[in-house]
Amino acid sequence: MSSRLVQVLLVAGLLTGCSNYVRPSPAFHDVLNQPYTFDAGDRLRITVFDQAALTNVYTVDASGNISVPLIGGVPARGRKAVELERDIAMRLRNGGYLRSPDVSVDIDQYRPFFIMGEVKNAGQYPYVAGMTAQTAVAIAGGYTARADQRTLDVTRQINGEVLVGRVPGTDPIRPGDTIYVRERFF
Repeated sequence: MSSRLVQVLLVAGLLTGCSNYVRPSPAFHDVLNQPYTFDAGDRLRITVFDQAALTNVYTVDASGNISVPLIGGVPARGRKAVELERDIAMRLRNGGYLRSPDVSVDIDQYRPFFIMGEVKNAGQYPYVAGMTAQTAVAIAGGYTARADQRTLDVTRQINGEVLVGRVPGTDPIRPGDTIYVRERFF
């Protein structure tokens, strides 16, 4: 009778441990299909055609701005490439610097992702387009012997809101995501 009671308590404990999982909101995955928006840490290649002095790589600073010669700080956080292109062109035209500026904005380097928990080399790593959670684990040296390899927890900021989702290793990640590999219990 005593071993039966232990088995029942063990199963109840396991079920209770699994019950704290909350499915991520639809926005957690919806953002994967939307155009990329810039944030702090992104390096942008800005080309102003026929203007070598303005064409350069600019980093989005902690306040979400880039500093462009002649026009100063330009907000970049939360904006898409086409929006930033229009804004820079408008500022150059309205400031009287260029009559008809032609501006192009591309990603030179994405902001890094972070990985912690049961991986061999936790830390900050450069993001590569098309990464999955499993690829991120591989970059961090792989799982430790204690790692729960079934799912990973991903923390993602979307429109100023921090969302957490438990995802399989095949799920895509985004620049700036924090991945946490949990420890398995047995």
